[in-house]
Amino acid sequence: MGFISGQGVLTSLLVLMASLSAVAMANRPLSGKPANPWNTGGRFNPWGPKNHSFHQPNTNNNTRPPKKFIVGGSDGWRYGFNYTDWALKNGPFYINDTLVFKYDPPNSTTFPHSVYLLPNFWSFQRCDLSRAKQVATVAEGSGEGFEFVLKNWWPHYFSCGEHNGIHCKEGMMKFFVMPLFRPCHG
Repeated sequence: MGFISGQGVLTSLLVLMASLSAVAMANRPLSGKPANPWNTGGRFNPWGPKNHSFHQPNTNNNTRPPKKFIVGGSDGWRYGFNYTDWALKNGPFYINDTLVFKYDPPNSTTFPHSVYLLPNFWSFQRCDLSRAKQVATVAEGSGEGFEFVLKNWWPHYFSCGEHNGIHCKEGMMKFFVMPLFRPCHG
């Protein structure tokens, strides 16, 4: 019994040490800037406003503006391209970034493509389109392409839904992104 309690204490101690280490790493200085999270550029101190003026907010906006990513780069949205690899190489993606799906409209020389948003990882793994939502039709990828803005902080699972999921299953036309909150460096 004492051994089991000792293991529990040891495990708790390891978890505590890992948590403290993570907090210490999160508060490390960035590019020579102080690690003080309350530093607002010297315009405010805890004893009240400087020079008897009202508090002025920090106007240093060093966040990265939203970006547009052409899905697949110059290859666009096509059968046989590894989009999971593309997403890993082009991430991270942030909230309000835009994914642009470019593909030719259906004609006698190209296969039609579309864009579906799958509801969960299980559907993504199996290319199960039964509960998926179509977000772009076969005609919407031409020209400047179809734009999808990553507005929410949750995983987005994308797939081509044509030919009953064959493009997803055999043609690697699927990937997912988990948009992050933009870092603030003030």
